[in-house]
Amino acid sequence: MPITEPLKPSATWNQFTATADDWEAADPGLLQNMTVEMHLIRAFEEQVLDLAGQKLINGPAHSSIGQEGGAVGSAIPLTVEDQINGSHRGHHQFLAKALNAVAPDGFTIGADWTPEVVTLLHRTLSEIAGLSEGYCHGRGGSMHLQWKEVGAMGTNAIVGGAVPFATGFAMSHKLAGTDAVAVTYFGDGASNIGSTLEALNIAAAWKLPIVFFIENNQYAVSTTVHESTADPRLSVRGLGFGIPSWRVDGQDALAVKLLMDEVLAHVRSGAGPAVVEADTYRFFHQNGPFPGSAFGYRTKEEETGWRARDPLQIAEAHLERLGIASREQLDGLRKQCKATMQQLSDKLTEPDPAGRPGQLRIRPELWPAASFIDVGIRGEWPSSDHIRTEHDFTDDELHPQRFVDTIAAVMHRRMETDDSVIVLGEDVHKLNGGSRGATKGLPQDFPGRVLGTPIAEAGFTGLGGGVALDGRFYPVVELMYADFIWVAADQIFNQIGRARHMFGGDHDMAMLLRLKIGTTTGYGSQHSMDPAGILSNSVGWRIIAPSTPLDYVGLLNAAMLTRDPVAVLEHDADLYKLEGLAPKDLDFVLPFGKAAVRREGAEVTLISYLSMVQRCLDAVEQSGVDGEVIDLRWLDRASLDWDTIEASVKKTNRVVIVEQGAQGTSYGGWLAGEISRRLFDWLDAPVLRVQGGEAAPSISKALETAANANTGDIVAALADLKG
Repeated sequence: MPITEPLKPSATWNQFTATADDWEAADPGLLQNMTVEMHLIRAFEEQVLDLAGQKLINGPAHSSIGQEGGAVGSAIPLTVEDQINGSHRGHHQFLAKALNAVAPDGFTIGADWTPEVVTLLHRTLSEIAGLSEGYCHGRGGSMHLQWKEVGAMGTNAIVGGAVPFATGFAMSHKLAGTDAVAVTYFGDGASNIGSTLEALNIAAAWKLPIVFFIENNQYAVSTTVHESTADPRLSVRGLGFGIPSWRVDGQDALAVKLLMDEVLAHVRSGAGPAVVEADTYRFFHQNGPFPGSAFGYRTKEEETGWRARDPLQIAEAHLERLGIASREQLDGLRKQCKATMQQLSDKLTEPDPAGRPGQLRIRPELWPAASFIDVGIRGEWPSSDHIRTEHDFTDDELHPQRFVDTIAAVMHRRMETDDSVIVLGEDVHKLNGGSRGATKGLPQDFPGRVLGTPIAEAGFTGLGGGVALDGRFYPVVELMYADFIWVAADQIFNQIGRARHMFGGDHDMAMLLRLKIGTTTGYGSQHSMDPAGILSNSVGWRIIAPSTPLDYVGLLNAAMLTRDPVAVLEHDADLYKLEGLAPKDLDFVLPFGKAAVRREGAEVTLISYLSMVQRCLDAVEQSGVDGEVIDLRWLDRASLDWDTIEASVKKTNRVVIVEQGAQGTSYGGWLAGEISRRLFDWLDAPVLRVQGGEAAPSISKALETAANANTGDIVAALADLKG
């Protein structure tokens, strides 16, 4: 007979409850501090809803009224070095973290606010209103609040989108050897998101110092937690990854604080991550000043029951019972907080001269200038005064080397000269340099800095983004195939690419994303994409495309001197195995944003990148057309070398854009349009494009060849142009 034996999870799962005795044993100063912070946050949120009700907040206003207990209780034990991030409903967490930073000695009931506290409230309210004095200069609004200096690393509008970044903060703490932790706040909706689960797994596997704090407020917009998951006790997620997990009453601020003391001791000891689920309730709808019952998905009875467990009322009842504060003092605190927020609101508004009597408007002088819209999408080019960017190599300064070996060599040099560089990706730590040898020798020479990841592209790419946002380390993330950008799309496009601009444009996002292009490898439709077109149409990324070993060294070194996210495109079969001349000087830097003219000509300009550059050269020789061949090298819109392109087009008056990949992800589409717009008066013929077919390459060798552009296609295009 088969034997069935019960299995026990490798981690613990506990309910944590504070008793009346715990309140009696608590420091009265702590209880006052928590109560004041909750009142400040409540009054702040009520003022936000008041402004939203007057249509003075552009976009949503996701209030946290009803959820203050979990935020305050969890944030009070944190230090400034600890870092947090959160979701679109994050005003309370942001304020709780920042209040502790600007008032490290805490608050007492009846005391006046310090200027630092007033400034915090003013700048946060300004940000939510979209004004230039906000922490993100008005770009973040309600959903993107960041103040890095106090460890508030940014709230996020994508459900679950911020969670992988927090593992990057935790990795930075671990690499730096500190006992600081990361806390990532998310809700019941994000508990079912793939990137959240990937982050949980990576954090557990690598024992990262992070707390996954779930605010289970029972609803994802109008869908209840009972509808969206089989077990509404969301902390059960932790058990699947071997992470110790706790549930706590999120309306009881002291219970959350006492639990966080225990959890933080566990995480700071090096024991790895923890999951905390705070059972709580938002008193209002997903956004705006109306309760959920107004939209029919909650009953008034349900709302009344939760309002009876208001975290402010729970705390006040204990303070009165213990004789720490009287009803009169608590009522005075409420009035003080409300008055402060009204005064701050009055500084942002004025009577609308074109409106009804009593109608307000935002003071016009407080809006950011329209010219600020594109500022800070990326950083400026580094100063090249001390960088050797031009060099004519002699024969003895070069040596023949395979392209893929050059990748490993220059990465070795960068890790040797900069202790902040880390490498992560699938199998990069094994197989003698990963799947193709591009990290050969790195794991042995730099132990602990070459991290083989799970197959979890969203998780480890987002971790790299968090490391970049933290800023202490430089992550080099390898995606085994470029097609996997779709798996990590939210982290690449919504998070990493937009982070600098979205949070105000003031901080760096320095990282490298190495993308292997599997064209002509026989790997078929899902491993053969050229991502240049997709990346170039997405904000925030710089893109380099080295076509020779020499260029790989110079471009990679230039890319890593920028403080931006840079995608490095690498052809597998078409370049990795080819041998070319590489520099012995592995610190060699090519000029920023500079293309290369590989062949001068007078009849037509051929523009290309990567392995198609050589095919262009071959096609020119075969066709007999005097073509000028430009190797773009930098592909993103901000870095494109228009001076070289314009000079060539004005000379030849004809253009052919050459790329290998499919029409649907074409790079040449936007480039052709831009050339036509900029240089129309110098064109004697429409811009021609050589590219792959509509279908992605298939496994069949014959169909793969047919799907991709080749030398013969370029020759045919030149013949059409000439004829």
